[in-house]
Formats: sequence, structure tokens, C-alpha cells
Amino acid sequence: MFSNKSLGGVKNLYQKKKTIRVVVLVMSALIAALSIWYTNRLVEGLKERERSYINLYASTIEMAANPEGEDVTYLFTKVVAPNKSIPVILTDAYGNYVNSRNLGLEDIEDREKRQRVIDRELKKMQNAYKPIEIEMRHPKTQMYIGSQFVYYRNSFLLTQLQYYPYVQLGVISIFALIAYLVFSYSRTAEQNRVWVGMAKETAHQLGTPLSSLMAWVEYFRADPETYDVSIVQEIDKDINRLNMVTSRFSNIGSMPTLSEENLYQILRSSIGYLQSRVSTKVNLTLQSENRHIPVRINASLFEWVIENICKNAVDAMSGVGNLTIQVTQTHSEQVMIDITDTGKGIHKSKIKQVFTPGYTTKKRGWGLGLSLAQRIVENYHKGKIYVKQSEVNVGTTFRIVLPTHLASPAQPKKLRANATA
Repeated sequence: MFSNKSLGGVKNLYQKKKTIRVVVLVMSALIAALSIWYTNRLVEGLKERERSYINLYASTIEMAANPEGEDVTYLFTKVVAPNKSIPVILTDAYGNYVNSRNLGLEDIEDREKRQRVIDRELKKMQNAYKPIEIEMRHPKTQMYIGSQFVYYRNSFLLTQLQYYPYVQLGVISIFALIAYLVFSYSRTAEQNRVWVGMAKETAHQLGTPLSSLMAWVEYFRADPETYDVSIVQEIDKDINRLNMVTSRFSNIGSMPTLSEENLYQILRSSIGYLQSRVSTKVNLTLQSENRHIPVRINASLFEWVIENICKNAVDAMSGVGNLTIQVTQTHSEQVMIDITDTGKGIHKSKIKQVFTPGYTTKKRGWGLGLSLAQRIVENYHKGKIYVKQSEVNVGTTFRIVLPTHLASPAQPKKLRANATA
């Protein structure tokens, strides 16, 4: 069976799950921020380098256009000609195209298409950086006769590097999401195996004392003078109860059989069982306008759900207060069961945790009751269970939404927790 120590470890893990998730998200955000920051530093460095190169490029063109007796051919071939990466457009003072590099115009024969490419690229460059002015002078007098402008934008390599961290983070995020989904699926499958193993082991362990008790009852009945009839009747009740518990655990370990039952009678039976086993200061009430509500459920498991919620409610009221089960049916395809107590209530920050395995506010207990209830209602009956409302020191209402026998097989999946809240 399961030790309290190992269960305590599982409980702590579930309770710290939110903290672990926040830590992982913070670390991921920090890594992403550092990656973007570092890449941006590299980009800024390369931008400055390209800017310096373009300034030198423009100065070389200006020197070549305004020779003062010096041979600038060597400088031109070493600075202007090697530029095979930075897109550049040279225009006159009126913005008319003069020359360009690295626009891919060599492969475009259509004149209109070339002009469209030039116009588009020039607009990009005007938005990217301030142009560099080149002064044009008369070859002999060196008097200023006009200007030309060098427009440019980032090289393709620099543009790639600029967007690289975002692409990288996007790919990593997609990979992480796929890994998370696979892990969640594996974890759910593992949890299911744990549930099944625990349920089957519990049913097996209960079988041994049950067989013994049944043998003793038969022994007493064989000799009526040796036993008190009332005692044997009480033992019979406990045996029946243990048989029901064993059946419930066996059903948890496999897909239970659903059959058409009268929901009102099941609730009435559950209340009758609880009434004699809880404090006399707890007032149990069943309210329903209709006493014949056909639903497809497993009666044994659903009674377990009602008992778990009601026992938690009685504990929350410290054995004193009102416990009301109200059944309403707004349309033929679903029925709602509201279980309301006048207990200490649940704090808003804790409402989402009440169905987490291991979560409990009691000093004793495994914190599995509501988790089992959720599994039975949602996994086996395709319904919904949630905290409809709760107020500290006022009380809590749990709502169970069940599909009726009239609902189609796909219909239960469409039940929404807030559809009728």
C-alpha cells in the first residue's frame, strides 16, 4: 500500500507545482531577454561598422568624382568595388537615380520593373538612415557645382542577425510546447496508471477481511443460539458497505458500466445513508421539483461523489449547520446538482486547488476525495464539477453538471462550467 511519507512527497510536489511553474517561466524569460540583449549588442556593433564603411565608401566616391591630381583608382578598387553586401543607391540633388550596388538589378531586363525595384529600395533606405552628401566640384576650378547623395540600408546578413534571436526563440518555444504536451500526456497516462494500481490494490486488500467477515456471519447463522440477531444484521450492513467500497475501487481501476438510473432516488439514498452517520446538528435537505430524473450513470460511483462532497461539507461546518442538495433541470439534456453548506468557505486563491490530488486543509487525510470525485464525474460520466461560489465564513456551493439519458454521445463534451453558473 502507500506510506504517509511517500504521499506527503506527492502532496508537496502538487502544492509547489505553481511555484515551480513560475520559476521556470521567470528563468525562460530571463534567458530570452539576455539572448535578445546580447544579439542586439552584436547588431549595433555591426551597424556601426557598416556605417563607418559607407562613410568611407562615400568619401571614396567623392574623391573619385573630384580628383585633385591624385590617382584614386587603387582606393576605388579597394573600397567601392569590394562592396558586395550593403545595398547602396546614389542619387543626384533632386533624388534622381544615378547608380547603385547590390540591388540585384543585373538580372532584371524589364525597364519598368527595374524602376519599381529602385523606387522601393530607395524608400526603404530613406526610412533606414540619413543619406550621406557628396559635394561635386568643377574639375579645374574646384568650385561647388552640386551634390549627390548616398543612400543605404543594412546588409542582408545584418538583417538576418537582427531577427535571428526572435526566430530562434520562436523555434525553441514551439519545441518546448510540443515537449510540454508530450510530457503532460505521459504524466496524465502515468497518473492514470497510479490511480488504477491504487484502486485495484485497495480492492484486493479489502477482499481478504471481507471473506473472513462473511464466513463468520455464516458460522453464526448456522447456530442461532450462539449469536444476537441484531449484531449479525449490523455486521451484514458493514459487509454490504465494504462490498460497495470494493466495487467502487474496482470500477475506478477500469471503465465502469453506465446504466439508466433515477438521479433523485440515488441522491435520496445517499442522504439517507449520511443522515445516520453525521452529527445530529447537521440538517440535510434534498430539494427537487421532479422526483423522476433519468440519467446514465454508475450509481455506486456517483454515490461516492455525493458522499465525499457532503463529508467535506460536514467537516467544514464542524458538525453544525445546514447542508442542502438542490437539483435543477433547465433543459432535457443536462441536470445540475448544487451542494451547499454553511461552513467556513474557501478562500478565492485556493478554489482552483481543491481538486488537486493531495490538497487538503485537514490535519489528517490524503486529500484525494475531491480529486476522485472530479475523475468520476468528468472522466467516467462526461460531466463537470466545480466550485460555483464560496465565501469565507459563509459557505460553499459545489455544482455538478450531468448529461441526461437524452443527450447525444458527443453532447456531454460541450458542457461548460460557466454555462449555467
